[in-house]
Amino acid sequence: MALKKSELYSSLWQSCDELRGGMDASQYKDYVLVLLFIKYVSDKYANHPDPLIIVPQDGSFADMVALKNDKEIGDKINKLIGRLADANTSLKGAIDKAADFDSDEKLGKGPDKVDRLTKLVGIFQGLDFGRNRADGDDLLGDAYEFLMRKFATESGKSKGQFYTPAEVSRVISMVIELGAARDNTLTIYDPTCGSGSLLLKAHDEALSRTGWNLAIYGQENDNATSALARMNMVLHDCATADIQQGNTLAAPYFKNPDGGLKTFDFVVANPPFSNKNWTNGLIAAHDHYGRFEYGIPPDKNGDFAFLLHMLKSMKSTGKAAVILPHGVLFRGGAEAGIRTRIVRQGFIKGIIGLPANLFYGTGIPACILVLDKEKASGRRGIFMIDASKGFIKDGNKNRLRAQDIHKIVDTFTRQVELSKYSRMVPLAEIEANDFNLNLPRYIDSTEPEDLQDIEAHLKGGIPNRDIDGLAAYWQVFPTLRRELFEDADRPGYSQLKVEASQIKARIFGHAEFTAFNEQVTRQFAAWQQVHRPLLMDITQGDRPKALIGPLSEALLESFLPTPLIDAYDVYQHLMDYWAEPMQDDVYLLASDGWSAATVVRQLIPALSKEGKATYHEPHDFVFSKKRYKADIVPPALMIARYFPSEQAAVEKLEAQAAALEQQMDEMQEEHSGEDGLLDPVIEDGKIAKANVTARLKEIRHDKSLADECAVLEAYQALLEKEAAASKKGKEAQKALEAKVAAKYGQLSEAEVKALVVDDKWLATLAAAVQGELDRVSQALTGRIRQLAERYATPLPRLAEEVETLAARVDAHLKKMGFAWN
Repeated sequence: MALKKSELYSSLWQSCDELRGGMDASQYKDYVLVLLFIKYVSDKYANHPDPLIIVPQDGSFADMVALKNDKEIGDKINKLIGRLADANTSLKGAIDKAADFDSDEKLGKGPDKVDRLTKLVGIFQGLDFGRNRADGDDLLGDAYEFLMRKFATESGKSKGQFYTPAEVSRVISMVIELGAARDNTLTIYDPTCGSGSLLLKAHDEALSRTGWNLAIYGQENDNATSALARMNMVLHDCATADIQQGNTLAAPYFKNPDGGLKTFDFVVANPPFSNKNWTNGLIAAHDHYGRFEYGIPPDKNGDFAFLLHMLKSMKSTGKAAVILPHGVLFRGGAEAGIRTRIVRQGFIKGIIGLPANLFYGTGIPACILVLDKEKASGRRGIFMIDASKGFIKDGNKNRLRAQDIHKIVDTFTRQVELSKYSRMVPLAEIEANDFNLNLPRYIDSTEPEDLQDIEAHLKGGIPNRDIDGLAAYWQVFPTLRRELFEDADRPGYSQLKVEASQIKARIFGHAEFTAFNEQVTRQFAAWQQVHRPLLMDITQGDRPKALIGPLSEALLESFLPTPLIDAYDVYQHLMDYWAEPMQDDVYLLASDGWSAATVVRQLIPALSKEGKATYHEPHDFVFSKKRYKADIVPPALMIARYFPSEQAAVEKLEAQAAALEQQMDEMQEEHSGEDGLLDPVIEDGKIAKANVTARLKEIRHDKSLADECAVLEAYQALLEKEAAASKKGKEAQKALEAKVAAKYGQLSEAEVKALVVDDKWLATLAAAVQGELDRVSQALTGRIRQLAERYATPLPRLAEEVETLAARVDAHLKKMGFAWN
């Protein structure tokens, strides 16, 4: 059975991280990723008649396995990698330079090094990457990306710059019109390509939307990182990508025969922020390539140096996007001059402000500058987006969600102006602001202040201004406002017609809310009716990523017209569910077919140091004293569909046992403590049956202890009843698990599809949509209750209550002989 994506990722990371020891993650990644690469190319290309990568004799992963426990394993792995590099020009100087497997400093000495490398090789030994790749879906490439993200997270500040977050890469790829690529001759270039993740996202955007396989070019200054980029290209089936090592500013590699810079159709980059050493090896005033015609950046800040290099590297019809710190938008001096000139040239098509703390090398907020030479001469404005508030926390970093990416791209490509989010800013307005492009000058994204009404605090009533602020709800529920509010004793104010505790019930029970609920439910049902057949028709060899695209886009489109519900939130529910169980399910089904859904795995325990059996994952059920895990159809779905009465019987018996246990707890609490009748049988806060039996035998014939005897007998009776009920419950549960285990082997394909598609996937999404409906009612209820409570007691009444209470205190004090007022 194929590996689940999530299992592959988590097992690789957990195993590798355990062996890291004290080595810095930024260094350890080189060892892990080199082994992942060699394992992959060995599985895919060894004995291949026409391989893209030649795997020579004594240069495969199988040969590496043979070195396990060899006292010279480090040196021999280095030589093995050297043979693989010698056999492939594209890998020479990359894979053989990425990591030293014989380093005493990093891997330890003698037996420690042998043991660590042996275990590290063993992690990959049991994985078959050759058969764990759904056609068109880069399972191993994605695993590589996953490890890169984890290593970037662990590497800390300044050491994680080799990786551009995949979500930001996706935004860049989609806003420069790669999806409109028109032929196979187009090119993509990244002058600071790092590990190549941004380049690959750009390439995939063009390939997935147009089918064109665009040529990839990249340059990276760091030797080890450029090696990672080359391996990354191979893992993503881009073995022909041209990745070069070197300083892009001082010694650009890609040039024309006449010595000028080679130009490209698409340019993407995430250069090092505010590089203080950008002039190393370069005299900008005498640049051979004419890159600084719009001005020379400050010596200690290279942000505009990379931007100007990109402009020079673009064809006259070229498109580009670059990630830069917000400072490039407003800093003065030489940068202000450069900014003014390139704005006047019309090169900047748009600016997208991103949330802070997205990137691994820095926590400062950044922006994407979208460049376009083709339409520069006719440009009359710059489209700006402030997307700084759309993100989710992910550990110690922030991350763009699928809905954030989609909203940014939709808004940018359609040039839609949204309040507090986006607008087209005329060049005249920019010029009036001295070409300062700081987003807050043009987009006010601050939330409006919730103003307190002094008159309402003094005289009571809810300001109509606040009720009018809920206009979006009153447009959908036009008569609900009249049912909830009535005029107060003066103009401009209203008061509730119902008790605050009844607000939620009144909203839920209102005919217009019921109609809205039914409308949304019908919308989801309509989407489900159209797309359920697609889910039912999943077959072996399908591309999972090709499935989720149409599903999610159709769901988003179906909810875009819906008032009060954010269609992007609904879309996010599907994408979140896809990222966890659904994607794993579809990958297994695409690999092994629907029969995979009936497979249950016996969990094999590992022995701890103490010799106890431990399990690395929770079991779903026990059968014949063995633990089993169902990867696609959990027992809960089987029970709900086929054995609901048996489950109800188990729950009833468990409830009976729990009730009896509660009675025993209450009796123990009543009769415990010093001189308590149950105190003699309590040990460490618990009462054992043996202690009760022994104590009864001891005192049964002592009439002076008749009360204690009676309590003990009552407690003993409860013990016996609870034991009997628990036994019946366990027997019923065991019988139910046996039925479930047997049913797995009896399921027809139609039954499996109903369980997976209807009971699991669609039921989960339907619950998420209902959750959005609940959020609508809760938001309205919460705001009305907040306003009602805020102005419930006017200030004069509060003053009266204070006077009344003060008078009571004064009276009590006078009775006690004190006078304070």
